[in-house]
Amino acid sequence: MIMYKLILIRHGQSEWNLENRFTGWTDVDLTDKGRQEATEAGRKIAEAGLEPRYCFTSYQKRAIHTLQLALDAMDRVWLPVVKDWHLNERHYGALQGLNKADTAARYGDEQVHTWRRSYDVAPPALTADDDRYPGKDSRYADLSEDELPLTESLATTIDRVRPCWEELIVPALRLYHTIIVAAHGNSLRALVMMLKKLTPDEIVREEIPTGTPRVFTLDDRLTPLSDVYL
Repeated sequence: MIMYKLILIRHGQSEWNLENRFTGWTDVDLTDKGRQEATEAGRKIAEAGLEPRYCFTSYQKRAIHTLQLALDAMDRVWLPVVKDWHLNERHYGALQGLNKADTAARYGDEQVHTWRRSYDVAPPALTADDDRYPGKDSRYADLSEDELPLTESLATTIDRVRPCWEELIVPALRLYHTIIVAAHGNSLRALVMMLKKLTPDEIVREEIPTGTPRVFTLDDRLTPLSDVYL
């Protein structure tokens, strides 16, 4: 029986993780700790005897740099990499850039918890004239207005990630057998939900730590046989 290995890595600690700010589609980089986490992730993958042959990441440099550092630690920088905006972090709308503790003090802990951890409630939306609107970023120049989010819930993030999984990742997995996806907490939650067929209540409780490889072993139907962190 053919078995497949899907390696998921959430980016290492970012500058705004450290500052406790809502990040979303804001393109912040890794901290020194985040770079160390990414390198260590690569070492763990190599030590586990895994040999990925294809990679996916988002359009955001904290994930891109995590993948690059991990591949360097594995001596596999030559691997092909597909960058896909569908793997971007959930868009946090008008909360992007705000300190989480300050936001909780203003709106209340319960409201902020709902915005962060509910399945289908989105934070307040941006407007298209806001400097944070992704339509002002050249990397998204080819996206239609309908594709550019003003805010997202976890549910709409999962809907966004699904075509990447079905149309890109699954065919690559079947062709190359072992692949890496370096992305973000919520885009990886989307993949985990689809793989494990979790309910909304289950996926909102799923915690995905930074810089820690998670390896799914899948059967020929891509049903998980095991799910382990390295």
